[in-house]
Amino acid sequence: MSVVRQARLEDAQAIAKIEIETWRATYAGMLPDRVLLNMSERRQIPSWASFLRHRPEDVWVAEQPGLGVVGFGNCGTQRDSAVDFSGEVYTLYVLPDLQSRGLGRELLRALFARLDDGGHRSALVWVVRGNPARFFYERLGGKQVMHRPIPVAGQPIEAIAYGWRDLAVVLGQTAQKSRGIAGDKPGE
Repeated sequence: MSVVRQARLEDAQAIAKIEIETWRATYAGMLPDRVLLNMSERRQIPSWASFLRHRPEDVWVAEQPGLGVVGFGNCGTQRDSAVDFSGEVYTLYVLPDLQSRGLGRELLRALFARLDDGGHRSALVWVVRGNPARFFYERLGGKQVMHRPIPVAGQPIEAIAYGWRDLAVVLGQTAQKSRGIAGDKPGE
């Protein structure tokens, strides 16, 4: 059974590996090749370690017995003043071979709970338009609230923002389905 928990500093290497693997599997043909080829653990690990040192409560991981960390996500204050949502899910990645097993849903729920605990009543996530994961957000009630090109290595890439206006409602709807989130009480 998988467990979703707050990340620890020692998870930085696993997070970096998952980020690289999922980016290369998901964004091949969508993002410039040089972006995907230049990703490296040497660069990603220190970046994630720094984030974990400064904001550990905002990073969550999914663990599976015998496999270790297989997914992660992070969140915080929404970064675009043009959109009226207070929180943002910055990243949410699950290893390609383990997708469609509920891990992404559990990670998203943990991130929403973190945002809600931090006073954010609404949230959004930006997704590359060509990323099939955007349908995951639609299935979980995210509504398209904006789209725009985002620069990646100097090239504009079309992205969509999905938003949830009331995190308390979303958390209430998913509480019954929750399984294995560290810190949950039975029945939450």
